[in-house]
Amino acid sequence: MSDKQTRCGVVAVLGAPNAGKSTLVNQLVGQKVAITSAKAQTTRARMMGIALDGDTQMILVDTPGIFAPKRRLDRAMVSAAWEGAEAADAVLLLVDPIKQRRHELEPLIEQIASRPERKILVLNKVDAAKKEPLLALAQELGGKIDFADIYFVSALTGDGVPEMKAALAAMMPEGPWMYPEDQVSDASERLLATEITREQLYQQLHEELPYDSAVRPEKYIQRKDGSVEIHQQIVVMRDNQRAIVLGKGGSRIKAI
Repeated sequence: MSDKQTRCGVVAVLGAPNAGKSTLVNQLVGQKVAITSAKAQTTRARMMGIALDGDTQMILVDTPGIFAPKRRLDRAMVSAAWEGAEAADAVLLLVDPIKQRRHELEPLIEQIASRPERKILVLNKVDAAKKEPLLALAQELGGKIDFADIYFVSALTGDGVPEMKAALAAMMPEGPWMYPEDQVSDASERLLATEITREQLYQQLHEELPYDSAVRPEKYIQRKDGSVEIHQQIVVMRDNQRAIVLGKGGSRIKAI
């Protein structure tokens, strides 16, 4: 790092479930730090990624999707999401223009409209969306919230992401970096290892396993040869789910 003035700030990444937040965070960071899954509401922890842009460090708070909370767990996740956006230097609202999920997007728009942070609207999936409706949506949302910038990107391909990243970096306040240069995620490797296992649970078992399953880290042993021995516990709520996770002759747990 040079003697030049450094910048450091917090960016809250908000959007309806499945808008592509985790994929976008991965693009900004440049490596996999957030769980990406086809199922909604997989980001339970306020999983952070750290994106670097020149002399600027951005701490990305990848909040859980804000959705109508039905159960106590959901409500806890929603309040955690807002905690993540409490001390942000910028709020990034990510919208999927194809599956707009209006019932989840509208309350989100109402809640951030009055927030003091600078807000950026990011319309995702430009590679798949039709141009006219995309521009109409940008105009409509821009009429409801005073966005500092509006960007059209593809979180999947990375199209448009560098320009948006540079604009975000320019919004960050001057100050020392919060994390050392080589530490891209404050989610420790142990947590990352449990996230990866949980991602596999969801991907392989889809509907068979409810959301109240969890993965707990037990041991994380660094071996002399540089490899790591990882012990994890998969916790399920009911006995019949244990058989589902294990599979015939342990085949499913091996695949996971």
